[in-house]
Amino acid sequence: MDVYDEEERSIALPELDLTEPPEGSDRRAFMMRSALASAITVLTGRPIAAFAQAAPAKDPPLDPNLNVVKKSKGPVMTTAEEFYKVGPGPSSSHTIGPMRITYDFYQRAIKLPAAQLGQATALKVNLFGSLSATGKGHGTERAALAGLVGKEPATVDPAFLDGLAADPSQVFPVKLGSKTINVSLADIIYDATKGDFHHPNTMTCKVMAGDKVLLEQEYYSVGGGFIEWKGYQPPKKGAPKYPYATMAELLAHAERDKLTVAQLVMANEVAVSGKSEADVYAFLDKIIGAMRATVKTGLAAPTSTLPGPIKLKTKAHDVYQNAQKQEGTARQAIGIVSAYALAGSEENARGHLVITAPTGGSAGVLPAVVYSLGPEGAKLSEDALRQGLLAALAVGYLCKHNATLSAAEGGCQAEIGVASAMGAALIGQAYGMENRIIANGASASLEHHLGMTCDPVAGFVQVPCIERCAFGAVKAWTGHLIAKNEIPINRRVDFDSVVTALALTAKEMNSKYKETSEGGLAVSVTLC
Repeated sequence: MDVYDEEERSIALPELDLTEPPEGSDRRAFMMRSALASAITVLTGRPIAAFAQAAPAKDPPLDPNLNVVKKSKGPVMTTAEEFYKVGPGPSSSHTIGPMRITYDFYQRAIKLPAAQLGQATALKVNLFGSLSATGKGHGTERAALAGLVGKEPATVDPAFLDGLAADPSQVFPVKLGSKTINVSLADIIYDATKGDFHHPNTMTCKVMAGDKVLLEQEYYSVGGGFIEWKGYQPPKKGAPKYPYATMAELLAHAERDKLTVAQLVMANEVAVSGKSEADVYAFLDKIIGAMRATVKTGLAAPTSTLPGPIKLKTKAHDVYQNAQKQEGTARQAIGIVSAYALAGSEENARGHLVITAPTGGSAGVLPAVVYSLGPEGAKLSEDALRQGLLAALAVGYLCKHNATLSAAEGGCQAEIGVASAMGAALIGQAYGMENRIIANGASASLEHHLGMTCDPVAGFVQVPCIERCAFGAVKAWTGHLIAKNEIPINRRVDFDSVVTALALTAKEMNSKYKETSEGGLAVSVTLC
């Protein structure tokens, strides 16, 4: 045993760092780090200067001119048709977004004056940031090419994208006025992964005349299939009947006017979009149908190997078959819900049509919840499912509004975590729970995904993404059941606090864990 004399044990207390934190940093986090550094010095007798001074690597801040940033300063204005999108997997930000972008650019290109179109020789697309880093595994170049040749996410035949994967050398004629230009995957360029981009998912599209640029536009795939571009101006909308930017504000409106969460969301849908309730319900019915279809298709698919270098075997079919034989109602239910989520997520990994809820990477979570409440599960009414989807929208809207849905910005917590919270709200509303229970269930489900990184192996939305959807669906049920069985007023952590934590964690998370495949499982798993 080492023996120290009194002089050695008497360590002078370090002076507390009372200076203000660096401009732009989080003051509370700075003070906590300074205090912890001081405590370590007291306990060890050795100053940890590097600890107090070093900061984790961070991404450059998002451009404040992006609409997705600006909208966080007012009431929620997102609508159901903007949020729930149908398109090809495996990623809303890396496939649906880029396809929407290049389709938009094609529409702009054909409007150029005939004299300019006559000079056109090529169409070029450059991918930057996360789109470049993990685009190969997401099929981003195939999605971008599909948009250039005039295909839209909701109607593209998955066989077209599968055909591009099987034969990357295919060439397609694109009509620009009287001019026909041939395009291929060689025209989709994986460019810089690091740089001072306005958004982590940045891409540029160009019409070229030799080395001369006839038309160029910079775009951003900002998560959940939402897109913006340089100079973007959002479409004009109506004012929400119940303006809210937090769950607390939403609940206050609902309590005052004796509304459910779903009823309040519907009132705002009508006011903001100008559509009728019947129109909104008709759209939700399509989404419910699409969610059921993706689960059914995934369950029916025989065990196979997913495309890509991981050579991952599918498991939804096997898990479903074996779960039905499982003894014990609870264990059987967990297995079956997991199988539903695996089915939807494996369809996403195949590049087939899925629903952003909120993203492609989380495409197994909400369909699993919907499927478990429908004819194959709890047998709730179709209207109960519609009401559930409306309540889920409120949760998704608030996470988008005050944090992010993009894994390239915030890691997997922004995808699976938000999807799980939406699932808990859906379950609570579908069963007619009081508003506080709905909010608490969403809070619990999101809280226990905080810090989850996005570290896709080889850049493919397979490992750990597919199984994470199953855990997200089960956590949605867990969050709901805890909220249902506790005393609602006793919950200490409210939904808004968790969303704030989601935003802060996203901001502090090292860029290696934001859909770049540079950390976590992406580097620890060795592919043979």
